[in-house]
Amino acid sequence: MQKRLECEVSGRVQLVMFRDFVTREARSLGIKGTVKNNPDGTVSIVAEGDEVVLHAFLELVGKGPILARVDKVRGDWSEPLGGYKNFDILY
Repeated sequence: MQKRLECEVSGRVQLVMFRDFVTREARSLGIKGTVKNNPDGTVSIVAEGDEVVLHAFLELVGKGPILARVDKVRGDWSEPLGGYKNFDILY
């Protein structure tokens, strides 16, 4: 079943290649969406794909790359809206 996952990730998640990590993992899993840094130091992720795959992706996001420290991942699930062709970093 296709789902949409919107996450906000807090901790040491900026300036540690977190967005690159998220993008690489999402693309390898066939997930579409975006990732971006927020002014408050958090990172926002919008991901659409198979629900089972998104749960695996969420586990990876919770670990992050080696230089990151993920303190909290807040996720909201909904029906997919579509419109994404790839998984991209927003600047």
